[in-house]
Amino acid sequence: MNPFVTLSIAGFDPTGGAGIVADIKTFTALGCYAIAAITANTAQNTQGVYGVAVVEASFLEKQLLLLDLPISAVKIGMLANTEIVTVIADYLKNSTTQNLVVDTPIYSSSGYRLLDQAAITILQQRIFPLATLITPNIPETTLLTGIEISSLVLMKEAARRLKSTGVEAVLVKGGHMETQSKSMDLLYDGRDFVLFETERLESRDVHGTGCTLSSAIAAFLAKGLPLLQAVKEAKSYISRAIACQIDLGQGAPLIDHFAATSVNRRIKITERVLHD
Repeated sequence: MNPFVTLSIAGFDPTGGAGIVADIKTFTALGCYAIAAITANTAQNTQGVYGVAVVEASFLEKQLLLLDLPISAVKIGMLANTEIVTVIADYLKNSTTQNLVVDTPIYSSSGYRLLDQAAITILQQRIFPLATLITPNIPETTLLTGIEISSLVLMKEAARRLKSTGVEAVLVKGGHMETQSKSMDLLYDGRDFVLFETERLESRDVHGTGCTLSSAIAAFLAKGLPLLQAVKEAKSYISRAIACQIDLGQGAPLIDHFAATSVNRRIKITERVLHD
């Protein structure tokens, strides 16, 4: 049987907590064959991002066009600039891969700007319409829609607005909405809103959770799960990963991607369909 080949197109984080290394670890932990194309190199540690060196767009294009493996899913992370976004959009337009998960890292967790407005516009116009799922967090959703989100009602309105870009489905990640007692993620496919709720774990902000969640969804899609089930399984995985975080640096804790597949701790995830 052919392995489930999953491609990450993202930036490199030297800590391995986020970016392309986190994607590779997630794909591997979940039983997929990981491949990657790097968009940018970063100078960062567990405390923040201090610099970015973007890969030449023509070289990234060569990396992508020379890939000769049967790709089951693609996860997109850091895109860096308009030239990179354009190259990836052109590649995806001619790709036969059905499962595309687009994370939207516009800012790093420490606040470093990773994508300018011109690139965001191209992302929305050319890549979102090709995506199976986009996974913005609350600050990214606000930037993309102009909606300041402080409630579930506003999450739903923002999800509708993002769906109108042509994407197949939207997962608005609500971890940053600290006014809520539970962590809420909202999935919208144009028909149903499905709310995933988990108890907030007692921890500091963990490095790389967004990258890991989106790559886990891509892995489960690659293995043939329908979108709703893929999101549910990925939510379970990231919750366990947060629960078995490790403190190695002087800043944010890191995820142990492999321990998360075997940890016995049960984390309750409530899933319910919302009605207007």
